[in-house]
Amino acid sequence: MRRWVLLAAVLCVAVGGGATLAWRRLDAPGPMPADRSIVVPAGTTAQLATALTDAELIAYPFEFRLAAWVTQKDAALRQGEFAFPARASLRQILIILRTARRVQHRITIPEGLTAAQIARLLDRTDLLDGDLLLPAEGAVLPQTYAFERGTPRITLLDRMIAAMDKQRDEIWAGRSPGLPLADPTEMVTLASLVERETARPEERPHVAAVFFNRLRLGMRLQSDPTVTYVASFGLGSLDHPITRAELDTINLYNTYRISGLPAGPIASPGVSSLRAVAQPIASDDLYFVADGAGGHSFARTLEDHNRNVARLRAQTRK
Repeated sequence: MRRWVLLAAVLCVAVGGGATLAWRRLDAPGPMPADRSIVVPAGTTAQLATALTDAELIAYPFEFRLAAWVTQKDAALRQGEFAFPARASLRQILIILRTARRVQHRITIPEGLTAAQIARLLDRTDLLDGDLLLPAEGAVLPQTYAFERGTPRITLLDRMIAAMDKQRDEIWAGRSPGLPLADPTEMVTLASLVERETARPEERPHVAAVFFNRLRLGMRLQSDPTVTYVASFGLGSLDHPITRAELDTINLYNTYRISGLPAGPIASPGVSSLRAVAQPIASDDLYFVADGAGGHSFARTLEDHNRNVARLRAQTRK
């Protein structure tokens, strides 16, 4: 009987000594020499300890396991990508694994990309996971999005679509009265043309005004990007100037051959283009053409427009 009592006492001393050592080691600097992001796998505490040792974040797996036991909290140790400071102590590591926000990565969707271009961009982002469905044209809001490593592509895409829905509805609600638009979808459609016509935000309300004036007069919009959209199979750009055959092709998007708006958006417009369509400037202009300096020359009459075109061609020949 005395042997069992003695053994129990020895074990108590050993466990107590181990716990005391763990408390002392909690705030001791760790071995990692510089700040670093580490992907922590899912698993048991022992498996985490092994992974963190392999990553050189901790020196001894047993110390980590003991420290995790001594500092037991309601929050479990989580998997994911976390940022750890240089020389992180066991206490810091455990706090990060239990409560810190995972590392946030960012992806920017530029204004004016087509659905196919956006899908390709998401597909090529290795930090995302899973398959992706092609979004509807014009359904994604171009902006920068934060995400965690391993986020499903479809989850991020859903956020992008929800962001567009929110902006579209807010901007539509604040539109100028009397615009010849039937619904928010038509606003997005026209905004996609404005987006593709000019990269200058200050020009967009003027371009939108020209399109509205032409719609009201029953004139065709004659927007080159609608031709490019079909000719490029939705990829947004061509490796050659638009040809006469492409201009003459009859389809639901070619605004040289159809009246009114194209069948749908030709790209994802940004907030600036959406607002430009919802709040166009007051203008009688019916035409615009590139000015050779990154902007456009606007005209009310065909005669003035032809002069602007001639001026551009003269600049191009120089």
